[in-house]
Amino acid sequence: MDRLSSTTILPDGFVGAGGDDLTEHLSVIWGQIKAPLIVPLLKLVVLVCLMMSVMMFVERVYMGVVILLVKLFGRKPEKRYKWEPLKDDLELGNSAYPMVLVQIPMYNEKEVYQLSIGAACGLSWPSDRIIIQVLDDSTDPIIKALVENECQRWASKGVNIKYEIRDNRNGYKAGALKEGLKHHYVKQCDYVAIFDADFRPEPDFLWRTIPFLVHNPQLALVQARWKFVNADECLMTRMQEMSLDYHFTVEQEVGSSTYAFFGFNGTAGVWRLTAIDEAGGWKDRTTVEDMDLAVRASLRGWKFVYLGSLMVKNELPSTFKAYRYQQHRWSCGPANLFRKMVMEIIRNKKVTLWKKVHVIYSFFFVRKIIAHIVTFVFYCVILPATVLVPEVQVPKWGAVYIPCVVTLLNAVGTPRSLHLMVFWILFENVMSLHRTKATFIGLLESSRVNEWVVTEKLGDALKIRSAAKPIRKPRFRIGDRLHLLELGMGIYLFFCGCYDVAFGKNRYYLYLFTQAIAFFIAGFGYIGTFVPNS
Repeated sequence: MDRLSSTTILPDGFVGAGGDDLTEHLSVIWGQIKAPLIVPLLKLVVLVCLMMSVMMFVERVYMGVVILLVKLFGRKPEKRYKWEPLKDDLELGNSAYPMVLVQIPMYNEKEVYQLSIGAACGLSWPSDRIIIQVLDDSTDPIIKALVENECQRWASKGVNIKYEIRDNRNGYKAGALKEGLKHHYVKQCDYVAIFDADFRPEPDFLWRTIPFLVHNPQLALVQARWKFVNADECLMTRMQEMSLDYHFTVEQEVGSSTYAFFGFNGTAGVWRLTAIDEAGGWKDRTTVEDMDLAVRASLRGWKFVYLGSLMVKNELPSTFKAYRYQQHRWSCGPANLFRKMVMEIIRNKKVTLWKKVHVIYSFFFVRKIIAHIVTFVFYCVILPATVLVPEVQVPKWGAVYIPCVVTLLNAVGTPRSLHLMVFWILFENVMSLHRTKATFIGLLESSRVNEWVVTEKLGDALKIRSAAKPIRKPRFRIGDRLHLLELGMGIYLFFCGCYDVAFGKNRYYLYLFTQAIAFFIAGFGYIGTFVPNS
C-alpha cells in the first residue's frame, strides 16, 4: 500500500507514480543520456541548422537585391538581347520563317487533351512552317482513341499534325520527347516548342519567342511564365500559387538576368534543336529531365532567356494526393541530378568559375537541398525539440528574424495573397516533410528515386466540379485519406506545445499548436478542401 501511494519526482518536472516501473526506468535512462549525449548532439544540430538558415537567408536577400536592380534599371530581355519582329520576304515567301516543331507529351489526359491540342493548333505561324506532334503514351485504349480522333479532326482542317505512339513508356516524358525527335520530318525543323497536356499558349506565343532564337545564335532556350487558371479553387491552390509565383518572379528572372542560366520548367518553352543535340539529347536518368537538359546545355556554353511578361495558362494540382506526388518528383529529381552531375560541373572547362559556383552552390545546394532540409528539420523537428531540452537555446535571430525576412521576401511574388501568409507558412512546413524525404531519397538513390506519377489534371471539369452535387458520400478509406507521417508530426508538435505550456518557458507554444493543427489537417486529408476569400 505504501508502495502504491508513494510518488517519485522525475527529471524536468514530471511527476510519476512510484509503482510505474516503466516510467521510472525511462526517466532514469533519459537522465543518464541527456547531459552527456542529447544536449551536445542537439546543440550541434542547432548550429548546423543555423548555418543552413544563414545560407538560405543570404541567397534570398541576394536574389531580392538582384530583382530590385533589374526592375529599377529596366533590364528587360528585349534590351539585353536583340529582338525584332520577323518580317515577310517577297522572294522567299514562307520559307523565310524557321520551321517549328510543337511537341505535346501526354498520358491518359482525358480531361485536357482537347484543350492542349486545340491551343497548339491555334498557334499563329505560317501553316507550312509548323508541325504539331502529339506524343501519346496513354495506356487507356478509349482515351488513346479519343486523342487520335482529335488529331484527325484538326488534320482534316489542314493543320500539319502528327499523332505518335510507342510500344512502351520507357523513360516516361523524356523517353517520349526523345522518340519524337527521331522522326524523319523533324530533321527539317529548327526549333521545338514543348507544352504539357494542360498548357494552353496564346496564338502569338511563337511570334514573341522565336525572334529571340533567330537573332541571337548563343541562345538555346526561351522560357515563358506559367499562369494558373485554378489558383482560386481552394486554399491549397492559393498556397501553390504563392510558391510558384516566387519561383517565376524572382528565381527564374535572377538566373536569366545574371548568368543566363535557370532550370527549364519542362513546358512553355522553345528550344533550339541544335542545342538539344549538342547537349546529348533527352535523358531519363532522373525525374527532372528538363533540368538535366538545361544544366548540360549550359555547361556547353549555351544561354537561356526568361520572358516574365509572356504567360501560358495551365493548371495546378487540386488534390493533396496529386500535389504530394508532384512535389516528390520535383524534390527528389534535383537532388539526384546534383549527385550525378556535381563532378561533371566541377571538371567542365567551357564555363567560368563563377558560373560553376552559381550552379553548384546557389542553384542546386541552397535552393534544391538546403531549403527543403532546413525548413523541415529546423522548424518542425529541432526547434520543438529545444522545448523538451531547455539547456539548448536557439538565438532569436535564427528562430524569428531570419524566417520572417525570408517569408516577407517570398511574398513579393503574390501581393494579392499577403493576408494568407500565415497559412502559407504552415502549408510549406507541412510539405517540407515530403520534400525533405524526397531530397534524401534522391541523394541516396533509394528505391523511389525514379518514381513517376503523372499529375492529375481536370481541365474543363474544374468549371463543373464545384457546381455539381455528389450523388453519394464516398466511403472513407485509410489508404486514400489518412496520412500517417503528417499525423505523427502533428502528435509530436502538439506534445511539444503542451510541454512548453506546462513546464517550459512558453516560448513557442502558439507556433507549435498551430503547426500541429496544420499537420493534423493534412494527415486527415482535408488540406485541399478550404476555399479562401480573394
